[in-house]
Amino acid sequence: MDGELGAFLRSRREALSPARAGLPTGPRRRTPGLRRAELATLAQVSVEYLTRLEQGRDTRPSPEILAALADALRLDDADRDHLRQLASVNHSRQLCPSEPPTVSRTVRPTVRAVLDALRDSPAYVLNRLGDLLAWNDPFDRLARPLGLLDGVRPNLVWFVLGDERAREFFVDWPELADHLVAELHRLRRGDAAVDAFAERLTRTVGAPFATRWERRPVAAPASGVRGWRHPEVGPLRLTYETLEFADSDHQRLVVQLAADAATAAALDRLLGRLPGHLRPVAG
Repeated sequence: MDGELGAFLRSRREALSPARAGLPTGPRRRTPGLRRAELATLAQVSVEYLTRLEQGRDTRPSPEILAALADALRLDDADRDHLRQLASVNHSRQLCPSEPPTVSRTVRPTVRAVLDALRDSPAYVLNRLGDLLAWNDPFDRLARPLGLLDGVRPNLVWFVLGDERAREFFVDWPELADHLVAELHRLRRGDAAVDAFAERLTRTVGAPFATRWERRPVAAPASGVRGWRHPEVGPLRLTYETLEFADSDHQRLVVQLAADAATAAALDRLLGRLPGHLRPVAG
């Protein structure tokens, strides 16, 4: 996470418009967002100190300075929480050095039992890299025709960002791509494996991933509705709910439900059930 605190502050400064910060826009602005001097004035810190923070030469700002910067940058709750985590990492690393985290790729038997118990709803388990670690039969029937489960180690992030078929299958592809990159960044936590994965995506995918990664997003809703264009049963609207396991290195269980009657009927056909077996969930 070296330099990440400063890079995160810089990304939020460059994303904040002068108008939103309550400043006049003025002519001939060469930099996106706020200038350093403008943010320093709003946060009541010196330009020199803000420069040291953004360049990673000072990594341990006080809680008061963090709060002032967060207020000046108009950070939302997710960004404020991420900023506190970055500051905490830099402080704790000085006090309690620890080994870097590792990416888990095993799923507990009880989690697999939960997947098997979800017989009517597509469900799957992800790790922090977006690897699909386990899934149930309904999800297999839903995702395999898309090519999502191809390969020895299928990865949701790589498929959505790197496979052209994903743009055809997912109605709200830009929002889904934003969501997955935000989750990848939120769960990064100084893991070198995540950084290496991001570098491979940047080299292979290019701008569709790199521009999103450079924005350093961290807010990703745990629930919502996604539109699909399924090659076998046509349009689908699926409500998703994400549950994170507290003691399993940020593994997440994602359960999908029909969001309307038409989707429920389509899933019945896909899974070979009698019509009307699924009850749609409003969303």
